Amino acid sequence: MFKPIKTPCIGICSTGIGDSVCRGCKRFAHEVIDWNAYDHDQRRIIEQRLTQFLVQVVARYVVINDEGLLKSQLELQRVRYRDDRPPLCWVFDLFRAGASQIKDPAQFGLTLLTNHTPTEIKANMDADYYALSVAYYDAYIAPGLSAC
Repeated sequence: MFKPIKTPCIGICSTGIGDSVCRGCKRFAHEVIDWNAYDHDQRRIIEQRLTQFLVQVVARYVVINDEGLLKSQLELQRVRYRDDRPPLCWVFDLFRAGASQIKDPAQFGLTLLTNHTPTEIKANMDADYYALSVAYYDAYIAPGLSAC
C-alpha cells in the first residue's frame, strides 16, 4: 500500500494572478489546476521534482550536523514538517516557520554556510527555489505548451 501524497499547496497561490509557477508551492499552474485529477504516480513525479529542487537549494545555505537534534527541535518547537521528506526539506520548513527566532543554528544541529542572518537565508532559499522552478518550466514545459 502506498502513502497518499498530500497537496504541496501552502495557501499562497500566485497562479490565479497569472504566474506560470506558483510562488507558494513552486508547482506549475497546470499542476495546481489539475492536482485533484492526477493519480498517485503523477503526484509522486511532481513531489520528487519539488523535493529535488528544495534539497539542492537548501544545501547551498545549510549543513545538517545532527539530524536527530534537528528533528527533536522541530517537534519541540511544533514546526510542521513532513518526516517522509529528506532532512534538508525540514530545514526549509524550520526557516519558513520562524527564521527570525533562530539565534543559534547549532541548537538545531545546523551550520550556516553564509554570513547572512537566518531571515535573509530564508528569503534567499525561497527565491532560489522559485527561480529553479521557473527555469525548469521555461526550459522544459513552456516550449511544449507553445507547440500545441
